[in-house]
Amino acid sequence: MSHEVPTTDDREPALVVVSMIDHVLGLAATWTSWDGRLMRVDERVYTPHKAIRRVADHLVDHLAEMEARLAGGSPIPDRWHASATTTPADLAPFTDQDLDEAGSRLTRLGRIWAARLTALSPDQLDRSPGEGWTFRQIAFHLAGSVYYADAVGDLSAAGSDR
Repeated sequence: MSHEVPTTDDREPALVVVSMIDHVLGLAATWTSWDGRLMRVDERVYTPHKAIRRVADHLVDHLAEMEARLAGGSPIPDRWHASATTTPADLAPFTDQDLDEAGSRLTRLGRIWAARLTALSPDQLDRSPGEGWTFRQIAFHLAGSVYYADAVGDLSAAGSDR
């Protein structure tokens, strides 16, 4: 994912984040048929579990950053291993139960993000406290998390070309 300053537009930041989550969960609904093959994209490997982990980690990381900045503090330094690491858990089959858990986790994170972003004034979104991107830019940056799900892709019989 890019670390360039995110481009924003007139969409509501909360909708941007929730739409990303909807996209991820739409693809995840096809992953219960995953055959265990690793998806190779940009010199990294991805699996259904890894894609969900990366999206959730990204949401949590930037939520913690935003909350710290709003409270006048500094964000915790980023120590994620990110996409460079594929854990044994990432290699596990992606079951219906995993899909249900991912849906619960990401939907809840989406609601937290939506509540937080809609509670902010336009000034807070565009002239955010602390160092770093504005909160609007962070929301648009999070939209790029579709990258992880797109790396796995649509694994339904009709949508799979892997």
